[in-house]
Amino acid sequence: MTMNGRYTLPLDTAESSLELLGGKGRSLARLAAEGLAVPGGFYVTASAYRRYVDENNLQAPILDLAKPEITGRTLSFDAASAGIQALFEEAEPPAVIVSEIREAYAVLGGDGQAFAVRSSANAEDLPDMSFAGQQDTYLNVCGEEALIAAVRNCWSSLWTARAISYRHQMGIDQDVVAMAVVVQQMVPSDVSFSRSTRRRASDQR
Repeated sequence: MTMNGRYTLPLDTAESSLELLGGKGRSLARLAAEGLAVPGGFYVTASAYRRYVDENNLQAPILDLAKPEITGRTLSFDAASAGIQALFEEAEPPAVIVSEIREAYAVLGGDGQAFAVRSSANAEDLPDMSFAGQQDTYLNVCGEEALIAAVRNCWSSLWTARAISYRHQMGIDQDVVAMAVVVQQMVPSDVSFSRSTRRRASDQR
């Protein structure tokens, strides 16, 4: 798949830095580059997130909001997250980013297919920080408009209360985080093998 845009890259890209593709994206790029079979798709790079934030002048208000409230004896980031989510709901992605997403979507066959749209932050899947479950994934996304909305929702999920709280606990500067997005075709499965299923199977041996 040819994709030479500034804000989208093919899954087997050699440009697999953490800052560009995030943790999930970097791992997937390495697998794809090794020739392993992975569902078709593309990345919306962290550069797209940064341009979206920059053109909508979001960084300063985000950092102003991303502070805890003291509730009893605990810190809460619920209000901070709600305020930031509202900013993302109002801010539109730049036209050049939307255009590149549409082009990458068309290369994959476009309408009639379902996609998984997965967040991939630049501070996740590290040796001492996993961020598992902190940001969002959207499954069975169909159609251009739904795909673009899911990408923006993934960007927004960088600022869920649980993600902000985890970064606060781990001492990660809120000013340096960014979000890439992995877009992949959904693959129908004949069998789903969960962790609990594996555990039960192991117990029966």
